[in-house]
Amino acid sequence: MATQADFDRIDNYARISTTTKTSTRRKCNRVVPMEIFCLCYSRAGTLSMRKALDILEFPKPYHFSSFYDNLQNCDKWLQLAKAKFEGKGTYGKEDIDKLLGHCGAVMDMPRHLFTEETIEWYPEAKVVLRFPFLRSWTLPSGRIAGVGIAGVDKQIGGGNTVAAAKARLKEMYRKHYAFVRSVTPKERLLEDSLADGWGPLCEFLSKPMPTVPFPHENETARDKKGF
Repeated sequence: MATQADFDRIDNYARISTTTKTSTRRKCNRVVPMEIFCLCYSRAGTLSMRKALDILEFPKPYHFSSFYDNLQNCDKWLQLAKAKFEGKGTYGKEDIDKLLGHCGAVMDMPRHLFTEETIEWYPEAKVVLRFPFLRSWTLPSGRIAGVGIAGVDKQIGGGNTVAAAKARLKEMYRKHYAFVRSVTPKERLLEDSLADGWGPLCEFLSKPMPTVPFPHENETARDKKGF
């Protein structure tokens, strides 16, 4: 069981040691509206956005680290990725609703691998692009690593080595942001950075300004302490 010291040392990664839920959501459906997608790449402040949207009371903001709470979802996401990128099976809005039907906000991989589809499927949802600090990332082992590795491979356009990732990451990052801009109506899109804090985000989402500071989760200094 993770302690507060574990969370202080390695932030959200400590949740993996408390994982007890392994139930599948394959028979679930949408029970809350999908309101917002944060479509920036991993390690672009996505964990801070998850915390911020939780503070703003969006239902169950979904992040890559949500796998720590339910490992069986890893298998379903891998199936969807194979259906899209390898033609192995089919996928549709109902699959996303099964996995994310309880969530009003979503960010980070693997959801952003389905950017064009979800912008089309959820026309009322708003889109946020926050500009990142391009940093490396560390993945936990097992099922979660399987989804992470597959997601990174698709995110950088192929290649399974650190050298390949570094060579292509900035190029694919620019292409991804340009693609999001091209498929998102301007009135649904906010582009800002973590340094902008609450102001632009709350105005865009028509939410009152929280009295607490904007969260800064998973900071580099903590990464170095933990890893």
